[in-house]
Amino acid sequence: MNRFLFLFTLICCFVTNAQVLRKKTTLLMGGRFDISIVDKDSLSAVQNIDSVIAEITRIENLISDWKPDSQVSKVNQNAGIQSVKVNREVFQLTQRAIKLSEITNGGFDISFAAMDKIWKFDGSMTEMPSAEAIKKSVEKVGYQNIILDSVQSTIFLKLKGMKIGFGALGEGYATDKCRAMMIEKGVQAGIINGSGDMSTWGKQPNGQDWKIGITNPFHPEKLLTAIPLKEGAVTTSGSYEKFVVFNGKRYSHIINPATGYPATGLCSVTVFGPNAETANGLSTSIMVLGQKEGLLLLQKFHDYSCILITDKGNIIKSKNFSYKL
Repeated sequence: MNRFLFLFTLICCFVTNAQVLRKKTTLLMGGRFDISIVDKDSLSAVQNIDSVIAEITRIENLISDWKPDSQVSKVNQNAGIQSVKVNREVFQLTQRAIKLSEITNGGFDISFAAMDKIWKFDGSMTEMPSAEAIKKSVEKVGYQNIILDSVQSTIFLKLKGMKIGFGALGEGYATDKCRAMMIEKGVQAGIINGSGDMSTWGKQPNGQDWKIGITNPFHPEKLLTAIPLKEGAVTTSGSYEKFVVFNGKRYSHIINPATGYPATGLCSVTVFGPNAETANGLSTSIMVLGQKEGLLLLQKFHDYSCILITDKGNIIKSKNFSYKL
């Protein structure tokens, strides 16, 4: 999934009132992480950045479906064979992902990892896949075939060839975990940005709120707007860099796991709320469900708001969106 949020901070390595801002960019969980920490001194900030990286690495080693020795990979390797015991953390994350799958009626599906990759968004596609190929591509997808045992803390995938994967949901979870860890340690402020899934807290050293820039999908080099964010999370799902057009219709790289067809109608969804894990699940789901159903879904999550941009360039805000564009 592409998520394009551009973080604006006017200060880098700026010290005032015994506060210092330090940043580091690294590759984790298959994507880019930008870590910004405001702390009492440079040494402490650097040490805390290292702690964040260690925590994200720990989570990656638990849940990454591309690491063959992770717990999630072991679940996938035993699909249709036997249940696998996992850490409580992995079990609870799976529970929440299944709950989201249920609420969205499969618009989000934790078993999406089993989808055949028949759509190409690298410019090589000259025609749509056949209806038969699309139907076959999602044969092993279906969260209803995941069996959880909360007493034993086990996960069982009923069908051989099934796979679960958290995708960007895992990145959102990691940013939330790191934010909570930093707050518990007394770190004054920061942003953990996992490929556009952001968890923020506190303020910049100059006392101003962090500013989160939302990309204009029709002019990606420009911003649609910049929104102040003191403590919370923001994620964006977008199709404006990866899509195909057939017969004048735009097809997103974000695939509906229930049907196998790409999302259409929206080219960008940005969700604001308390945590990045839920915000990411919502932004992905709204892209798949479309404007009408997506906004109805969001009404079930009172602490979350959104900005939608349609393929025609219309901007729609949820009723509870409180920021001025």
